[in-house]
Amino acid sequence: MTVVYEDNHIIIVNKTASEIVQGDKTGDTPLSETVKQYLKEKYAKPGNVFIGVTHRLDRPVSGLVVFAKTSKALTRLNEMFRGSEVQKTYWAVVKNRPSQVEGELVHYLVRNEKQNKSYAYDAERPGSKKAVLHYRLIGRSQNYFLLEVDLKTGRHHQIRCQLAKMGCPIKGDLKYGFPRSNPDGSICLHARRVRFIHPVSKQLVDVEAPLPSGNLWNGFELLTIN
Repeated sequence: MTVVYEDNHIIIVNKTASEIVQGDKTGDTPLSETVKQYLKEKYAKPGNVFIGVTHRLDRPVSGLVVFAKTSKALTRLNEMFRGSEVQKTYWAVVKNRPSQVEGELVHYLVRNEKQNKSYAYDAERPGSKKAVLHYRLIGRSQNYFLLEVDLKTGRHHQIRCQLAKMGCPIKGDLKYGFPRSNPDGSICLHARRVRFIHPVSKQLVDVEAPLPSGNLWNGFELLTIN
């Protein structure tokens, strides 16, 4: 992880695709603990360090994760994430060009806990949750297309599931229909930017994450689409 923003109340880090945000059954050290250790060492704190998890990114996804450093910030940020007051923009690499260069996807997602997978439907189903995102084609390379995605809701595997439903599964995402995995186990989905009003100072926070290294992410010709 790399720290991209920090103040008295918030710390935002750029996570790699292999890191988990919170502890799970693997027993691997979660990002929340790594951030705690970073703060403990940076400020030479003798006791426990407070870190609040405000949202999550799937393990194979890279990009920005916002943590709270104070309980005051955590309470407010949790409300902001629930109320869609935090704008989250993702970049996704797909093999298939979408039929429209820009559009809004509205589906009803049903989560299968056993499979750890969501299924997208065009109409409401029992137990489904409405999922909305806006996508735009912003780049192309010899073999792939680059989509920019603005999330309007925050559902389980939402971007992965909805793009696959559109016929554009994310590169490396076997679970949602891409034919081959990436060598490092990642999928080519990157939490690129977050924007929100600071819960304490009330100033605008607008942070962008560097792209993952490698020729794939840096090999796109960016498009200007009117």
